[in-house]
Amino acid sequence: MEQIADCVQPERLVETAVELVSISSPTGQEQAIGERMRALLVDAGMQVQWQEVEEGRPNVLGLLEGEGGGPSLMLNGHMDTSYSGEEPWLAGIPGFQPQGFVREGRIYGLGISNMKGALACYVEAVRALRDAGVGLRGDLMIAAVCGEIEKTQWGEEYRGREYRGYAAGSRYLAAHGGVADMCILGEPTEQKIVLGHYGSVWMRLSTRGPFIHTAFSEGRLPENAIVRMREVLDAVLDWIPRWEEKTVYRGRRGIVNVGCVTGGFPWRVSRTPHRCDLFLDVRVPPTMAMTEAVRQLRAFVRQLKERFPDYGIESEVYVTAPGAEIADDHPLVAAIEESHELVFGETPERDTVRWFSDASALVRYGIDTVNYGTSSGLPDPKLGENLDIEGLVKMSKVYALAAARVCGVAP
Repeated sequence: MEQIADCVQPERLVETAVELVSISSPTGQEQAIGERMRALLVDAGMQVQWQEVEEGRPNVLGLLEGEGGGPSLMLNGHMDTSYSGEEPWLAGIPGFQPQGFVREGRIYGLGISNMKGALACYVEAVRALRDAGVGLRGDLMIAAVCGEIEKTQWGEEYRGREYRGYAAGSRYLAAHGGVADMCILGEPTEQKIVLGHYGSVWMRLSTRGPFIHTAFSEGRLPENAIVRMREVLDAVLDWIPRWEEKTVYRGRRGIVNVGCVTGGFPWRVSRTPHRCDLFLDVRVPPTMAMTEAVRQLRAFVRQLKERFPDYGIESEVYVTAPGAEIADDHPLVAAIEESHELVFGETPERDTVRWFSDASALVRYGIDTVNYGTSSGLPDPKLGENLDIEGLVKMSKVYALAAARVCGVAP
């Protein structure tokens, strides 16, 4: 095992990570990085499958075929980034630009943490196994997928491939041959093993009011759809703590975010808005079925309608992304713990998180999945995304050792 870890080459790993970060790949624009991942996987000696999820949006699946008799393991990571770097509020922040660079032992650049650093670690882990001359019994895969970021289409305005996230790539992957017994997702987890994460329901709540000219609105302000939404929002804020209490999972409370409010026409505020929309992100524990979560949310909406019968309240659920979990005593968890302890000299912590990952899609295909990766914490507001090189090197070693343990070393 030590021979495998010794074959991880830091310089090679850094070169790969900086290169990947320097390829712009916001959701919907994964073609260029997909082509580079294909070349890297071929160079690592893997058989490569190119999945055209949609035009300009591939999944790239590398296979290191085992000699037989062992479980298969997938190392899965998304190629899309949360931003493009062109957003005005990210201007001048180096770690939020698709231009990777190294400074004082850290790699900076958009996506290095979430999660191009993990993709580079996967490639280096396979290279280390190859350089160590270690053959595996089970198959080892690297899946570089598109469309993981928590984004979705809605309405007339927000349509197109740049909005098709929420595991779009991994759902396609698993439906088109990309399956394994187990999977590691190298999401930024602070080197903790995430045993479970929440899912999401996104819901729109709307109020309605008369569409009239300002000059004729005297005395009718209470009928304004935005003013009506104020009362509805107060009711939502009263409901949120009750939802969070009933959705406790592994000692962690659920959470609800008020994510967006829209209403009226900024180019014509001489008219009262005919509708006001409130958008909620409701986190759901993996122990609650999506059907049950939606049923409870609709029951809450009915209560709002009864309380405000004249407000024209309506609702729409437009995201249902289940959570995921894995047993505490699963062999994959044990393999990661043993490998982590060998590399880091201590047992990794375990965690439960409220963010979403592609485990949501993969576990539905019977692929037992763990989130486990390195991170420098949340992006620095002044410097952006960055990762410690030493942490990436150690994580590459853990992935290689875990693959050997899970898949088994061939004679």
